[in-house]
Amino acid sequence: MTPKRGDRVAPPSLPGEYALRFATNDAVKGWDELCRQAAANTRAAFEALRGNPCPRPETDRQHRLRHDLAWGTHDGRSLEQWQYEVTSGGRIWYLVDHDTRTCWIKHAGTGHPKATDR
Repeated sequence: MTPKRGDRVAPPSLPGEYALRFATNDAVKGWDELCRQAAANTRAAFEALRGNPCPRPETDRQHRLRHDLAWGTHDGRSLEQWQYEVTSGGRIWYLVDHDTRTCWIKHAGTGHPKATDR
């Protein structure tokens, strides 16, 4: 999305950090809602994703999705798919492109994603 007057200014990535980009328009809307409902937690997620999107060992809040959700596709490339638990129900799903050091945010929302219900 091209920024326009009134939009938030995103901080630039520092050397060694990952760039965060939205992969869908729905992710933009969900991100804004997360920011409204849990600003501090969303900021912590932002910092975690750009600093270390694939922590080893995984943390309680940040972990790789499992089974058929472990991989996602962006621009024809298959990439690891991870989740950050912003709140008890709020989630960010993102794909990690290590080659370009980019995290593609596929989903952001205040409710628990139904795709993980099994």
